[in-house]
Amino acid sequence: MNTPISLFVEVPEVLHDALKNYLEIRPDWDQDRVFTAALSLFLLQNRGTDSVPDKLHQRETSRIYLDTLFKHPIGHN
Repeated sequence: MNTPISLFVEVPEVLHDALKNYLEIRPDWDQDRVFTAALSLFLLQNRGTDSVPDKLHQRETSRIYLDTLFKHPIGHN
Protein backbone atom coordinates (compact mmCIF):
# COMPACT_ATOMS: atom_id res chain seq x y z
CA MET A 1 0.00 0.00 0.00
CA ASN A 2 2.91 2.36 0.66
CA THR A 3 4.89 1.27 -2.35
CA PRO A 4 6.70 4.22 -3.94
CA ILE A 5 5.93 4.90 -7.58
CA SER A 6 8.44 6.68 -9.80
CA LEU A 7 7.21 9.60 -11.89
CA PHE A 8 8.82 11.36 -14.79
CA VAL A 9 7.58 14.93 -15.03
CA GLU A 10 8.51 17.98 -17.03
CA VAL A 11 8.39 21.30 -15.24
CA PRO A 12 9.18 24.81 -16.44
CA GLU A 13 12.83 25.71 -16.08
CA VAL A 14 12.05 28.53 -13.65
CA LEU A 15 10.39 26.02 -11.28
CA HIS A 16 13.32 23.66 -11.59
CA ASP A 17 15.73 26.47 -10.74
CA ALA A 18 13.60 27.56 -7.78
CA LEU A 19 13.46 23.97 -6.50
CA LYS A 20 17.22 23.58 -6.92
CA ASN A 21 17.83 26.79 -4.97
CA TYR A 22 15.38 25.74 -2.25
CA LEU A 23 17.09 22.38 -1.82
CA GLU A 24 20.56 23.94 -1.70
CA ILE A 25 19.68 25.94 1.43
CA ARG A 26 17.55 23.24 3.05
CA PRO A 27 19.60 20.05 3.27
CA ASP A 28 16.91 18.23 5.27
CA TRP A 29 14.61 18.34 2.20
CA ASP A 30 15.03 16.46 -1.07
CA GLN A 31 13.19 16.49 -4.38
CA ASP A 32 11.02 13.50 -3.47
CA ARG A 33 9.94 15.08 -0.19
CA VAL A 34 9.06 18.38 -1.89
CA PHE A 35 7.00 16.69 -4.62
CA THR A 36 5.21 14.44 -2.12
CA ALA A 37 4.29 17.43 0.07
CA ALA A 38 3.20 19.54 -2.91
CA LEU A 39 1.11 16.80 -4.53
CA SER A 40 -0.61 15.75 -1.32
CA LEU A 41 -1.42 19.39 -0.44
CA PHE A 42 -2.83 19.97 -3.93
CA LEU A 43 -5.04 16.89 -3.63
CA LEU A 44 -6.28 17.94 -0.19
CA GLN A 45 -7.13 21.43 -1.38
CA ASN A 46 -8.88 20.18 -4.53
CA ARG A 47 -10.66 17.13 -3.24
CA GLY A 48 -13.63 15.68 -5.04
CA THR A 49 -16.86 14.29 -3.71
CA ASP A 50 -17.67 13.11 -0.21
CA SER A 51 -18.03 9.46 -1.18
CA VAL A 52 -16.62 6.79 1.12
CA PRO A 53 -13.60 5.97 -1.14
CA ASP A 54 -12.79 9.69 -1.43
CA LYS A 55 -12.94 10.07 2.36
CA LEU A 56 -10.52 7.16 2.77
CA HIS A 57 -8.15 8.65 0.18
CA GLN A 58 -8.42 12.06 1.87
CA ARG A 59 -7.46 10.54 5.22
CA GLU A 60 -4.45 8.75 3.73
CA THR A 61 -3.47 11.85 1.75
CA SER A 62 -3.65 13.94 4.93
CA ARG A 63 -1.44 11.46 6.76
CA ILE A 64 1.12 11.45 3.96
CA TYR A 65 1.14 15.25 3.85
CA LEU A 66 1.71 15.58 7.59
CA ASP A 67 4.28 12.77 7.69
CA THR A 68 6.19 14.48 4.87
CA LEU A 69 6.10 17.91 6.48
CA PHE A 70 7.27 16.66 9.84
CA LYS A 71 9.77 14.19 8.35
CA HIS A 72 8.24 11.06 9.82
CA PRO A 73 8.28 7.84 7.85
CA ILE A 74 5.19 7.34 5.74
CA GLY A 75 3.49 4.31 7.22
CA HIS A 76 0.71 3.27 9.50
CA ASN A 77 1.42 4.12 13.13
